Amino acid sequence: MTRLSAITPSGPTHVGNYLGAVRRWAREGGPDDLYFVSDLHGMTTPYHPQKLRSRTRELLATLIAAGIAPDTVFVQSDLLPQLGPLTWVLECSCAFGEAARMTQFKEKSADRTHEGTPVRVGLFTYPVLMAADILLQGADEVPVGDDQAQHVELARVLARRFNSTYGEAFVVPRAVTPPAGARIRDLTEPTRKMDKSARDAAGVLFVLDEPDLLRRKVKRAVTDSMGRLEYRPDDQPGLANLLEILAACHGKSPREVVAGYSSYGEVKDAVAEAVVEELAPLRERVRELLADPAELDRIRAVGGERAAERGAHRLSTVLRLAGVA
Repeated sequence: MTRLSAITPSGPTHVGNYLGAVRRWAREGGPDDLYFVSDLHGMTTPYHPQKLRSRTRELLATLIAAGIAPDTVFVQSDLLPQLGPLTWVLECSCAFGEAARMTQFKEKSADRTHEGTPVRVGLFTYPVLMAADILLQGADEVPVGDDQAQHVELARVLARRFNSTYGEAFVVPRAVTPPAGARIRDLTEPTRKMDKSARDAAGVLFVLDEPDLLRRKVKRAVTDSMGRLEYRPDDQPGLANLLEILAACHGKSPREVVAGYSSYGEVKDAVAEAVVEELAPLRERVRELLADPAELDRIRAVGGERAAERGAHRLSTVLRLAGVA
């Protein structure tokens, strides 16, 4: 069975990405699983090419540094020769209404319009590219959150439609809900998720932040004036967020870790040191990889070649059945 997961280089990797996804991939991934940096998805809204390139390399290094098997990791754009024709075939199988119903497009396009920036066609069609990502590799399962489940369903619809119209070519994937992880929130605004692309980074703990910067950000985290040391996400979101981070670092539940502390200050000190300790080896290994571009390029090439080999026969079959090869 093959599972496929991805992460977009829309900003530097933060502790929520690491604790909630990347660390789990490293610990639980199987030999047939695949993980990729979805840099093409990072082009659907305004971006800077050099930043996209550097963040892609940084994120690739982070996945490897976390302990994910190097030959299971690749960069999406390295498969452009395969993804381009497959995406076109799938777009020609997708109805306009199906693409228009995607909730993320509606939400993100509304945001871009409000900000006065043009809505890109890529934002509208990228769920079809995501379907190509999934179907090219023959993924059986795609672990996703609620915001992406609709896109996996589109991949299922397109796979079934192609198979029934032109001939069997695709595995029909299914979305699966990953194990519940820490719901890491922004330290300065704990009602919203920690975000790689946040405009204000004061509440975001990036994995490459220096220890002193991590400590300062945690010490400035928003709490409340209640003075109650309990895990109550609805009533005390700031404190609950700190306890979620501490619990994730220690492999315990938030209600377990709150015992033994007598003040918010003590909790913040404990969180800061836990985060620093958790991220130290990761940060060191990421920097080693980034300092050796030839080695990182070699690892990237190996992963890309393996992913391309996996998809080659399926793409040739699809093009033949579609009448263009």
